[in-house]
Amino acid sequence: MAERMLRFINLGKETPEKRAASARRQDFGEIYAEYAREKAASQSSRCSQCGVPFCQVHCPLHNNIPDWLKLTAEGRLEEAYEVSSATNTFPEICGRICPQDRLCEGNCVIEQSGHGTVTIGSVEKYITETAFANGWVKPAKPLHERRESVGIVGAGPGGLAAADVLRRKGYQVHVYDRYDRVGGLLVYGIPNFKLEKEVVLRRWKLLEESGIKFHLGFEVGRDATLAELRRKHASVLIATGVYKARDIQAPGVGLASIVPALDYLTTSNRHGLGDKVPRFADGTLDAKGKRVVVIGGGDTAMDCVRTAVRQGAKSVQCLYRRNRANMPGSQREVANAEEEGVEFVWLAQPEAFDGDARVRKVRAARMHLGIADSTGRQEPQPLPGSSFALDADLVITALGFDPEPIPAMFGAPELAATKWGTLKVNHQSLMTNLDGVFAAGDIVRGASLVVWAIRDGRDAAAAMDRYMREKAIYEERLALAN
Repeated sequence: MAERMLRFINLGKETPEKRAASARRQDFGEIYAEYAREKAASQSSRCSQCGVPFCQVHCPLHNNIPDWLKLTAEGRLEEAYEVSSATNTFPEICGRICPQDRLCEGNCVIEQSGHGTVTIGSVEKYITETAFANGWVKPAKPLHERRESVGIVGAGPGGLAAADVLRRKGYQVHVYDRYDRVGGLLVYGIPNFKLEKEVVLRRWKLLEESGIKFHLGFEVGRDATLAELRRKHASVLIATGVYKARDIQAPGVGLASIVPALDYLTTSNRHGLGDKVPRFADGTLDAKGKRVVVIGGGDTAMDCVRTAVRQGAKSVQCLYRRNRANMPGSQREVANAEEEGVEFVWLAQPEAFDGDARVRKVRAARMHLGIADSTGRQEPQPLPGSSFALDADLVITALGFDPEPIPAMFGAPELAATKWGTLKVNHQSLMTNLDGVFAAGDIVRGASLVVWAIRDGRDAAAAMDRYMREKAIYEERLALAN
């Protein structure tokens, strides 16, 4: 190990080549190139092979990161992929979109010691793309088929992760989703420059080849009630995510051209996929030639500002009520946005929106950070007499997401929800108050990261497997007793 690893002392951190900002502003292609084989091996060899790997501890999936870094350094890439995919259903996606600066890489021991982190995300992407190129990624073929049928509501990362795990165990898996493509926010929310859609569609094809049945354009509550799905399947998983945009309360908020982030991003992604999108075609949700103001400081806000740049906006400003250090989004994404010409207006909060029929200005107040609240973050407070205005032709609100009213939508008022609208589960069994109905991902956790949805989906699949096996044993014993 000593010969191949621990090279961080004399080998510096090197990320894959990033396209120049002037070039990447012109298209929606991914901005990072892939490692050459030698670079991936050399960067992997920088790993210190910690006895207690904090990168692994701080990964929601607890990926065996030091192990697959060592295998990559040794050129054993097929084994590296096997280790990587053992804990992660979608390593090719996490390698691209996880905020590694807040998770694995941000907690890398050699990063903390001043040598620069191992570029874990880029190596993960390299391993998986190499595996796809060499045909090592195969559809799941369970050793034994089980008779039980499973219904999964939601084809986002949580639902897909659960579907993959359950299919590998031999269950007959049916996934229901209201959209016309598999992937949820992976397809309709995240822009191509972070995650090209072919990456998601490629995985969809694999899942279909493994025997998973997808029912698209299917709305629970319209095409079938939750009760009907329960009668059809041995167990049901609700993994719908959260899609309801949080409102902003301010005078003038009803003016035209003030739009929620997800409406804007979905329109852009559908246009990129070749769909006919009237609100893009008529210019309503196209930023070309417009002065764009995005309100918010998370990763969704970063997706919006960088999309507006690529659509040819006249100017793009991001208004955030805290400072840079307190942004919830990835600092890497902030840096990319700044390189691409986005202006950040820190410590500012909208007070009102002015215009005639359409928004023309955003009136805002300067803020200062006061006493920390219950979460430990300093609470923003407006500075008296600090009002100012920003010109705007399009305002995009990226303030987060709340759950839709799932019990009412699914025709299941008996399904228990919390006061926040998320679904209540027993956190040991991951089952809701309805027997055989499980829930996972953002609809339980609240809006969070893709990697957490994958973790929750895998955990839910394990819980569903236990439930169905125990139920089968009970029914078998009951039959013998009678």
